[in-house]
Amino acid sequence: MSERRKLKRRHLIYYSRVYERATGKLMGHLMDITSEGIKLISQEAIPTETTFSLRMDLPEEIMAKSIVFFEAYSVWCTPDINPDFWNTGFRVLNMDAHDVELIDHMIDEYGFRD
Repeated sequence: MSERRKLKRRHLIYYSRVYERATGKLMGHLMDITSEGIKLISQEAIPTETTFSLRMDLPEEIMAKSIVFFEAYSVWCTPDINPDFWNTGFRVLNMDAHDVELIDHMIDEYGFRD
């Protein structure tokens, strides 16, 4: 797969939980993020080419709010190096401008430095 990402993805030292908004089902844990996309690790394969309404928990101790809601489109899903897990890449479809600022702040606080 060719690299089409515009923003460099940042790996985090804090793995936020991401849930399906309607059901509350845990979709997975955030592995890395940009304001345009996310990568989750999960115990089940996530269907690709599907739009999901998601809820992501934020680190409460530094954020003005503890949850962000957004829609994301699953682009790919592959087995993790650990055979018990799956990795899925999502393109963020819509996120409130204030929430994008919160994500950028989370990346600054919890992202691995280059």
